Amino acid sequence: MQQEMNQRLSDMTAKAAQEFPPVNLWMGEDSVAVTAELPGIAPDDVDLTVRENTLTLTGERGSPAEDEKSVWHRRERVYGNFSRTVQLPFRVDPEQVEARFANGLLEVELHRPETDRPKKIQIKG
Repeated sequence: MQQEMNQRLSDMTAKAAQEFPPVNLWMGEDSVAVTAELPGIAPDDVDLTVRENTLTLTGERGSPAEDEKSVWHRRERVYGNFSRTVQLPFRVDPEQVEARFANGLLEVELHRPETDRPKKIQIKG
């Protein structure tokens, strides 16, 4: 039983480590907002690309300077290169993307192209 629990926790930890950074996504009528938690990462270390309905975040989290005499007891924060691709609910206009980065939080707002926006059709009586 203990071995099974350890295996399941190990699988969850490995899966969580692969899904970095954690993101949230909100959908508005004509835009979508994505936030990503990137603590300890400088804005210049993050690349953001968008293509049709896909947003990709790539970058690198550098490891802190280590004392050679230190012995890790627990090390859950991962370092190195990361990439996260998020499928958006609709195609976006790459010319209408706004990104802000403050206090380790990346906020991206992506707008739907004017030609793809739903249009209300008047019904003639």
